[in-house]
Amino acid sequence: VQLQACGGGLVQAGGSLRLSCAASGRTFRQYVMGWFRQAPGKEREFVAGISGSGANTYYADSVQGRFTISRDNAKNTVYLQMNSLKFEDTANYYCAAATSYISSWPRDYLYWGQGTQVTVSS
Repeated sequence: VQLQACGGGLVQAGGSLRLSCAASGRTFRQYVMGWFRQAPGKEREFVAGISGSGANTYYADSVQGRFTISRDNAKNTVYLQMNSLKFEDTANYYCAAATSYISSWPRDYLYWGQGTQVTVSS
């Protein structure tokens, strides 16, 4: 599976962005998808995850209520809608695919896209 993330950019605090991650292959719906982020000098951290069908989602406490993960299996794409952005959301955002359950551990994800930078100005 190859993953291509896009949609990052510069936004003011309180603003919104939508990230997209397009996947190659015909088995996209079999993968759990996750979004992670990594700020300079910090470890990669889990943001949100979604099951293959899209029926189940899971969020980090820091983004609960502000971010929404969704997927369109017909388009092989997973999205991350980010609202009420804060300065501390600034990071490089990565999408990733796993074959089992929604996990918050990067090691459980087999495939990774390149990052897309999100910068929130205060």
